[in-house]
Amino acid sequence: MAALGARGGLWWRLAPGGLVGLGLPPRRYRYKEKWAETASKIPATRLALQNFDMNYSVQFGSLWSSIRISLLSEQKYGALVNNFSDADRISQDLELLNAVDFVYESQKAAQQVQCDSPVEQERSEETAPPEIHSEQTPSLLSTAISPNIKCYTFSKGDISRFPPARPDVLGTLGYYLLDAASLLPVLALNVQPGDLVLDLCAAPGGKTLALLQTGCCRQLAANDISASRSKRLRSVLRSYVPTEISANVRITSCDGRNWGEVERDTYNRVLVDVPCTTDRHSVMEEDNNIFSRMRLKERQMLPMLQMQLLLAGLLAARPGGEVVYSTCSLSQLQNEYVVERAVELAETQYNISVRVEDLSCFRRLFQDTFAFFEDCRLGELVLPHLTANFGPMYFCKLRREH
Repeated sequence: MAALGARGGLWWRLAPGGLVGLGLPPRRYRYKEKWAETASKIPATRLALQNFDMNYSVQFGSLWSSIRISLLSEQKYGALVNNFSDADRISQDLELLNAVDFVYESQKAAQQVQCDSPVEQERSEETAPPEIHSEQTPSLLSTAISPNIKCYTFSKGDISRFPPARPDVLGTLGYYLLDAASLLPVLALNVQPGDLVLDLCAAPGGKTLALLQTGCCRQLAANDISASRSKRLRSVLRSYVPTEISANVRITSCDGRNWGEVERDTYNRVLVDVPCTTDRHSVMEEDNNIFSRMRLKERQMLPMLQMQLLLAGLLAARPGGEVVYSTCSLSQLQNEYVVERAVELAETQYNISVRVEDLSCFRRLFQDTFAFFEDCRLGELVLPHLTANFGPMYFCKLRREH
Protein backbone atom coordinates (compact mmCIF):
# COMPACT_ATOMS: atom_id res chain seq x y z
CA MET A 1 0.00 0.00 0.00
CA ALA A 2 2.92 2.31 0.71
CA ALA A 3 4.20 1.67 -2.79
CA LEU A 4 0.82 2.48 -4.27
CA GLY A 5 0.71 5.64 -2.21
CA ALA A 6 4.10 6.66 -3.54
CA ARG A 7 3.06 5.97 -7.10
CA GLY A 8 -0.12 7.93 -6.49
CA GLY A 9 1.87 10.89 -5.18
CA LEU A 10 4.04 10.76 -8.29
CA TRP A 11 0.93 10.67 -10.44
CA TRP A 12 -0.34 13.82 -8.73
CA ARG A 13 2.86 15.64 -9.58
CA LEU A 14 2.96 14.53 -13.22
CA ALA A 15 -0.72 14.86 -14.07
CA PRO A 16 -1.59 17.78 -16.36
CA GLY A 17 -3.78 19.24 -13.65
CA GLY A 18 -0.90 19.51 -11.17
CA LEU A 19 -1.46 18.71 -7.48
CA VAL A 20 -5.16 18.28 -7.99
CA GLY A 21 -5.42 16.06 -4.94
CA LEU A 22 -4.45 19.00 -2.75
CA GLY A 23 -6.57 21.51 -4.63
CA LEU A 24 -3.50 23.51 -5.75
CA PRO A 25 -2.87 24.93 -9.23
CA PRO A 26 -0.04 23.60 -11.41
CA ARG A 27 3.44 24.81 -10.45
CA ARG A 28 3.90 26.81 -13.65
CA TYR A 29 0.70 28.79 -13.04
CA ARG A 30 1.71 29.58 -9.47
CA TYR A 31 4.98 31.08 -10.75
CA LYS A 32 3.20 33.07 -13.47
CA GLU A 33 0.83 34.51 -10.90
CA LYS A 34 3.83 35.68 -8.88
CA TRP A 35 5.50 37.18 -11.93
CA ALA A 36 2.32 39.04 -12.81
CA GLU A 37 2.19 40.57 -9.35
CA THR A 38 5.79 41.76 -9.48
CA ALA A 39 5.91 42.87 -13.14
CA SER A 40 6.24 46.61 -13.83
CA LYS A 41 2.94 48.36 -14.46
CA ILE A 42 4.38 51.75 -15.42
CA PRO A 43 2.14 53.33 -18.09
CA ALA A 44 3.65 53.80 -21.54
CA THR A 45 3.01 57.54 -21.30
CA ARG A 46 5.19 57.73 -18.20
CA LEU A 47 7.91 55.64 -19.84
CA ALA A 48 7.83 58.03 -22.79
CA LEU A 49 8.15 61.06 -20.53
CA GLN A 50 11.04 59.47 -18.62
CA ASN A 51 12.79 58.77 -21.91
CA PHE A 52 12.23 62.33 -23.12
CA ASP A 53 13.41 63.83 -19.82
CA MET A 54 16.64 61.88 -20.08
CA ASN A 55 17.36 62.67 -23.74
CA TYR A 56 15.71 65.98 -24.55
CA SER A 57 17.00 67.74 -21.44
CA VAL A 58 20.47 67.19 -22.92
CA GLN A 59 19.44 68.06 -26.49
CA PHE A 60 17.51 71.25 -25.66
CA GLY A 61 18.99 72.32 -22.33
CA SER A 62 16.99 75.06 -20.63
CA LEU A 63 14.35 74.98 -23.38
CA TRP A 64 13.20 71.50 -22.39
CA SER A 65 11.09 72.57 -19.40
CA SER A 66 8.97 74.82 -21.62
CA ILE A 67 8.69 72.18 -24.35
CA ARG A 68 7.74 69.56 -21.76
CA ILE A 69 4.88 71.62 -20.34
CA SER A 70 3.60 72.32 -23.84
CA LEU A 71 3.68 68.64 -24.84
CA LEU A 72 1.53 67.85 -21.82
CA SER A 73 -0.92 70.68 -22.59
CA GLU A 74 -3.77 70.84 -25.08
CA GLN A 75 -2.61 70.87 -28.68
CA LYS A 76 -3.48 73.74 -31.00
CA TYR A 77 -5.09 73.10 -34.39
CA GLY A 78 -5.46 74.77 -37.75
CA ALA A 79 -8.31 74.59 -40.25
CA LEU A 80 -7.16 73.60 -43.75
CA VAL A 81 -9.69 75.08 -46.17
CA ASN A 82 -11.06 72.60 -48.68
CA ASN A 83 -10.79 74.23 -52.11
CA PHE A 84 -13.23 71.65 -53.47
CA SER A 85 -16.01 73.13 -51.33
CA ASP A 86 -17.30 76.71 -51.18
CA ALA A 87 -13.87 77.95 -50.14
CA ASP A 88 -14.76 81.66 -50.12
CA ARG A 89 -17.70 81.14 -47.77
CA ILE A 90 -15.67 78.85 -45.54
CA SER A 91 -12.90 81.45 -45.35
CA GLN A 92 -15.40 84.14 -44.38
CA ASP A 93 -16.87 81.94 -41.67
CA LEU A 94 -13.42 81.23 -40.23
CA GLU A 95 -12.49 84.92 -40.30
CA LEU A 96 -15.63 85.67 -38.28
CA LEU A 97 -14.07 83.48 -35.58
CA ASN A 98 -11.04 85.86 -35.60
CA ALA A 99 -8.86 83.22 -37.23
CA VAL A 100 -6.36 84.19 -39.93
CA ASP A 101 -4.91 82.37 -42.92
CA PHE A 102 -1.31 82.04 -41.70
CA VAL A 103 0.02 81.17 -45.18
CA TYR A 104 -1.50 84.26 -46.79
CA GLU A 105 -0.49 86.55 -43.92
CA SER A 106 3.12 85.36 -43.99
CA GLN A 107 3.43 85.89 -47.73
CA LYS A 108 1.85 89.32 -47.47
CA ALA A 109 4.36 90.26 -44.78
CA ALA A 110 7.26 89.03 -46.94
CA GLN A 111 6.06 91.09 -49.90
CA GLN A 112 5.75 94.14 -47.65
CA VAL A 113 9.37 93.73 -46.57
CA GLN A 114 10.40 93.72 -50.21
CA CYS A 115 8.40 96.86 -51.01
CA ASP A 116 9.48 98.79 -47.91
CA SER A 117 13.23 98.25 -48.12
CA PRO A 118 14.48 97.67 -51.67
CA VAL A 119 17.95 98.98 -50.78
CA GLU A 120 18.32 96.55 -47.89
CA GLN A 121 17.08 93.79 -50.18
CA GLU A 122 19.78 94.59 -52.74
CA ARG A 123 22.43 94.53 -50.02
CA SER A 124 21.24 91.16 -48.72
CA GLU A 125 21.41 89.74 -52.25
CA GLU A 126 24.96 91.04 -52.66
CA THR A 127 26.21 89.55 -49.39
CA ALA A 128 24.30 86.27 -49.34
CA PRO A 129 25.95 83.19 -50.88
CA PRO A 130 24.61 82.61 -54.41
CA GLU A 131 23.50 79.05 -53.67
CA ILE A 132 20.91 80.17 -51.11
CA HIS A 133 19.42 83.17 -52.92
CA SER A 134 16.44 81.15 -54.09
CA GLU A 135 15.50 80.29 -50.50
CA GLN A 136 16.50 83.49 -48.68
CA THR A 137 15.19 86.32 -50.89
CA PRO A 138 11.79 87.62 -49.71
CA SER A 139 10.78 88.51 -53.28
CA LEU A 140 10.94 84.81 -54.16
CA LEU A 141 9.28 83.42 -51.04
CA SER A 142 5.91 83.30 -52.76
CA THR A 143 7.35 80.92 -55.38
CA ALA A 144 9.26 78.80 -52.87
CA ILE A 145 6.19 77.15 -51.34
CA SER A 146 3.35 75.04 -52.67
CA PRO A 147 0.52 77.28 -53.95
CA ASN A 148 -3.20 77.54 -53.17
CA ILE A 149 -3.02 76.19 -49.60
CA LYS A 150 -5.18 78.11 -47.13
CA CYS A 151 -5.02 77.28 -43.44
CA TYR A 152 -6.59 79.33 -40.64
CA THR A 153 -5.17 79.48 -37.13
CA PHE A 154 -5.83 81.54 -34.05
CA SER A 155 -3.15 84.03 -33.08
CA LYS A 156 -0.43 83.23 -30.55
CA GLY A 157 -1.86 82.97 -27.07
CA ASP A 158 -5.42 82.43 -28.34
CA ILE A 159 -6.57 78.96 -27.25
CA SER A 160 -9.94 79.06 -29.03
CA ARG A 161 -11.11 75.88 -30.73
CA PHE A 162 -12.54 75.43 -34.20
CA PRO A 163 -15.99 73.87 -34.40
CA PRO A 164 -16.30 70.63 -36.37
CA ALA A 165 -16.68 71.13 -40.12
CA ARG A 166 -20.16 70.68 -41.54
CA PRO A 167 -20.92 69.05 -44.90
CA ASP A 168 -22.45 71.08 -47.71
CA VAL A 169 -25.44 69.96 -49.80
CA LEU A 170 -23.18 67.51 -51.66
CA GLY A 171 -21.79 66.09 -48.42
CA THR A 172 -18.35 67.70 -48.87
CA LEU A 173 -16.69 69.02 -45.71
CA GLY A 174 -15.43 72.60 -45.79
CA TYR A 175 -12.23 72.27 -43.79
CA TYR A 176 -9.96 69.70 -42.23
CA LEU A 177 -8.65 70.13 -38.68
CA LEU A 178 -4.98 69.30 -38.21
CA ASP A 179 -1.82 70.44 -36.49
CA ALA A 180 -1.02 73.47 -38.66
CA ALA A 181 2.71 72.72 -38.40
CA SER A 182 2.10 69.52 -40.38
CA LEU A 183 1.45 71.70 -43.43
CA LEU A 184 5.00 73.05 -43.43
CA PRO A 185 6.46 69.91 -45.11
CA VAL A 186 3.82 70.21 -47.84
CA LEU A 187 4.56 73.92 -48.30
CA ALA A 188 8.29 73.16 -48.42
CA LEU A 189 7.73 70.55 -51.15
CA ASN A 190 6.90 73.43 -53.51
CA VAL A 191 4.60 71.42 -55.79
CA GLN A 192 4.33 72.95 -59.27
CA PRO A 193 1.68 72.49 -62.01
CA GLY A 194 2.00 69.16 -63.78
CA ASP A 195 4.17 67.50 -61.13
CA LEU A 196 4.10 63.78 -60.50
CA VAL A 197 3.93 63.50 -56.71
CA LEU A 198 4.51 60.60 -54.32
CA ASP A 199 3.31 60.61 -50.71
CA LEU A 200 5.24 57.59 -49.45
CA CYS A 201 3.65 57.26 -45.97
CA ALA A 202 0.31 58.92 -46.63
CA ALA A 203 -2.20 57.79 -43.98
CA PRO A 204 -4.19 59.09 -42.20
CA GLY A 205 -4.42 61.63 -45.02
CA GLY A 206 -3.99 65.23 -43.84
CA LYS A 207 -0.87 65.89 -45.92
CA THR A 208 -2.31 64.00 -48.90
CA LEU A 209 -5.36 66.24 -48.76
CA ALA A 210 -3.11 69.32 -48.56
CA LEU A 211 -1.19 68.17 -51.64
CA LEU A 212 -4.45 67.94 -53.54
CA GLN A 213 -5.40 71.46 -52.44
CA THR A 214 -2.50 72.82 -54.50
CA GLY A 215 -4.30 71.82 -57.70
CA CYS A 216 -0.88 71.04 -59.21
CA CYS A 217 -0.59 67.25 -59.06
CA ARG A 218 -0.81 65.68 -62.50
CA GLN A 219 -0.92 62.41 -60.61
CA LEU A 220 -0.58 61.67 -56.90
CA ALA A 221 0.55 58.29 -55.56
CA ALA A 222 -0.49 57.87 -51.92
CA ASN A 223 1.02 54.85 -50.20
CA ASP A 224 0.86 53.41 -46.69
CA ILE A 225 1.96 49.95 -45.64
CA SER A 226 -1.02 49.57 -43.29
CA ALA A 227 -4.20 48.45 -45.02
CA SER A 228 -6.36 49.76 -42.16
CA ARG A 229 -4.69 53.18 -42.32
CA SER A 230 -5.09 53.21 -46.10
CA LYS A 231 -8.78 52.60 -45.54
CA ARG A 232 -8.88 55.70 -43.34
CA LEU A 233 -7.10 57.65 -46.09
CA ARG A 234 -9.79 56.64 -48.57
CA SER A 235 -12.44 57.79 -46.11
CA VAL A 236 -10.81 61.22 -45.82
CA LEU A 237 -10.69 61.62 -49.58
CA ARG A 238 -14.36 60.63 -49.93
CA SER A 239 -15.33 63.32 -47.41
CA TYR A 240 -13.30 66.13 -49.00
CA VAL A 241 -12.48 65.43 -52.63
CA PRO A 242 -14.76 65.07 -55.70
CA THR A 243 -14.69 61.71 -57.44
CA GLU A 244 -13.12 63.11 -60.59
CA ILE A 245 -10.20 64.48 -58.54
CA SER A 246 -9.70 61.44 -56.33
CA ALA A 247 -9.57 59.34 -59.51
CA ASN A 248 -6.10 60.82 -60.07
CA VAL A 249 -4.96 59.52 -56.68
CA ARG A 250 -3.44 56.06 -56.74
CA ILE A 251 -3.72 54.54 -53.26
CA THR A 252 -1.52 51.55 -52.46
CA SER A 253 -0.54 49.56 -49.37
CA CYS A 254 3.04 48.59 -50.16
CA ASP A 255 6.20 48.53 -48.09
CA GLY A 256 7.56 52.00 -48.85
CA ARG A 257 11.14 50.79 -48.40
CA ASN A 258 10.86 49.01 -51.74
CA TRP A 259 9.41 51.92 -53.69
CA GLY A 260 12.73 53.04 -55.12
CA GLU A 261 13.07 49.69 -56.86
CA VAL A 262 9.48 49.65 -58.16
CA GLU A 263 9.29 53.19 -59.58
CA ARG A 264 12.78 54.57 -59.71
CA ASP A 265 13.64 58.01 -61.15
CA THR A 266 9.94 58.84 -61.61
CA TYR A 267 8.61 61.66 -59.43
CA ASN A 268 9.10 65.42 -59.44
CA ARG A 269 8.17 65.69 -55.77
CA VAL A 270 8.28 63.09 -52.97
CA LEU A 271 6.98 63.51 -49.43
CA VAL A 272 8.45 61.09 -46.87
CA ASP A 273 6.50 61.64 -43.64
CA VAL A 274 7.86 58.67 -41.75
CA PRO A 275 6.56 56.70 -38.76
CA CYS A 276 8.21 58.05 -35.61
CA THR A 277 7.82 58.20 -31.84
CA THR A 278 4.99 60.75 -32.30
CA ASP A 279 6.18 62.57 -29.20
CA ARG A 280 2.97 64.37 -28.28
CA HIS A 281 0.85 61.24 -28.65
CA SER A 282 3.41 59.23 -26.67
CA VAL A 283 3.10 61.40 -23.55
CA MET A 284 -0.68 61.80 -23.78
CA GLU A 285 -2.26 58.54 -24.98
CA GLU A 286 -1.86 54.94 -23.85
CA ASP A 287 -3.61 53.57 -26.93
CA ASN A 288 -1.18 52.47 -29.66
CA ASN A 289 1.74 53.96 -27.72
CA ILE A 290 5.13 53.03 -29.15
CA PHE A 291 6.67 53.20 -25.67
CA SER A 292 4.67 50.19 -24.50
CA ARG A 293 7.03 47.38 -23.51
CA MET A 294 5.75 45.10 -26.27
CA ARG A 295 6.94 47.62 -28.89
CA LEU A 296 10.47 48.08 -27.58
CA LYS A 297 12.19 46.48 -30.57
CA GLU A 298 9.98 48.38 -32.98
CA ARG A 299 10.95 51.65 -31.32
CA GLN A 300 14.65 50.79 -31.35
CA MET A 301 14.49 50.06 -35.08
CA LEU A 302 12.74 53.33 -36.00
CA PRO A 303 15.84 55.23 -37.20
CA MET A 304 16.76 52.35 -39.50
CA LEU A 305 13.22 52.22 -40.91
CA GLN A 306 13.18 55.99 -41.36
CA MET A 307 16.50 55.98 -43.17
CA GLN A 308 15.35 53.19 -45.50
CA LEU A 309 12.14 55.07 -46.33
CA LEU A 310 13.99 58.31 -47.04
CA LEU A 311 16.48 56.47 -49.22
CA ALA A 312 13.58 54.89 -51.14
CA GLY A 313 12.08 58.36 -51.62
CA LEU A 314 15.37 59.67 -53.01
CA LEU A 315 15.52 56.75 -55.44
CA ALA A 316 11.92 57.33 -56.51
CA ALA A 317 12.61 61.00 -57.31
CA ARG A 318 13.87 61.83 -60.78
CA PRO A 319 17.12 63.78 -61.19
CA GLY A 320 16.34 67.39 -60.28
CA GLY A 321 13.40 66.26 -58.18
CA GLU A 322 12.77 67.39 -54.61
CA VAL A 323 12.15 65.28 -51.51
CA VAL A 324 10.87 66.47 -48.13
CA TYR A 325 11.50 64.31 -45.08
CA SER A 326 9.39 64.94 -41.98
CA THR A 327 8.60 63.56 -38.52
CA CYS A 328 6.53 64.66 -35.54
CA SER A 329 9.44 63.94 -33.17
CA LEU A 330 12.00 66.15 -31.44
CA SER A 331 14.68 63.47 -31.61
CA GLN A 332 17.92 64.20 -33.47
CA LEU A 333 18.31 60.44 -33.96
CA GLN A 334 15.09 60.44 -35.99
CA ASN A 335 15.68 63.78 -37.68
CA GLU A 336 19.10 65.16 -38.65
CA TYR A 337 20.97 61.89 -38.20
CA VAL A 338 18.54 60.02 -40.47
CA VAL A 339 18.96 62.67 -43.18
CA GLU A 340 22.75 62.55 -42.94
CA ARG A 341 22.86 58.75 -43.16
CA ALA A 342 20.42 58.57 -46.10
CA VAL A 343 22.39 61.20 -48.05
CA GLU A 344 25.61 59.27 -47.40
CA LEU A 345 24.14 55.94 -48.54
CA ALA A 346 22.55 57.50 -51.63
CA GLU A 347 26.00 58.60 -52.74
CA THR A 348 28.05 55.56 -51.73
CA GLN A 349 25.61 52.81 -52.74
CA TYR A 350 23.71 54.39 -55.64
CA ASN A 351 26.02 57.16 -56.89
CA ILE A 352 23.24 59.70 -56.33
CA SER A 353 24.24 63.22 -55.34
CA VAL A 354 21.83 64.89 -52.90
CA ARG A 355 21.86 68.48 -51.71
CA VAL A 356 20.20 69.51 -48.45
CA GLU A 357 18.31 72.76 -49.04
CA ASP A 358 18.37 75.76 -46.73
CA LEU A 359 14.90 76.31 -45.22
CA SER A 360 15.80 79.12 -42.84
CA CYS A 361 13.39 81.36 -44.75
CA PHE A 362 10.55 79.33 -43.21
CA ARG A 363 11.63 80.50 -39.77
CA ARG A 364 11.27 84.12 -40.81
CA LEU A 365 8.19 83.56 -42.94
CA PHE A 366 6.16 81.77 -40.26
CA GLN A 367 7.65 83.16 -37.04
CA ASP A 368 4.35 84.83 -36.09
CA THR A 369 2.58 81.45 -36.07
CA PHE A 370 5.10 78.85 -34.88
CA ALA A 371 8.00 78.58 -32.44
CA PHE A 372 11.11 77.32 -34.24
CA PHE A 373 14.26 75.78 -32.82
CA GLU A 374 17.13 78.03 -33.91
CA ASP A 375 19.93 75.47 -33.57
CA CYS A 376 18.71 72.77 -35.94
CA ARG A 377 21.74 71.64 -37.97
CA LEU A 378 19.72 70.41 -40.97
CA GLY A 379 16.15 71.35 -41.84
CA GLU A 380 13.76 73.09 -39.46
CA LEU A 381 12.03 72.05 -36.24
CA VAL A 382 8.80 73.49 -34.83
CA LEU A 383 8.81 73.34 -31.03
CA PRO A 384 5.64 73.07 -28.94
CA HIS A 385 5.14 76.32 -27.02
CA LEU A 386 2.29 77.34 -24.74
CA THR A 387 1.54 80.45 -26.84
CA ALA A 388 1.72 78.47 -30.10
CA ASN A 389 1.18 74.86 -29.15
CA PHE A 390 1.78 73.23 -32.53
CA GLY A 391 4.22 70.46 -33.30
CA PRO A 392 6.67 69.02 -32.79
CA MET A 393 7.29 68.96 -36.53
CA TYR A 394 10.64 68.40 -38.18
CA PHE A 395 11.06 68.85 -41.93
CA CYS A 396 14.06 68.84 -44.22
CA LYS A 397 14.18 69.40 -47.97
CA LEU A 398 16.57 67.52 -50.26
CA ARG A 399 17.22 68.00 -53.96
CA ARG A 400 18.42 65.06 -56.01
CA GLU A 401 21.18 66.38 -58.28
CA HIS A 402 21.49 63.37 -60.60
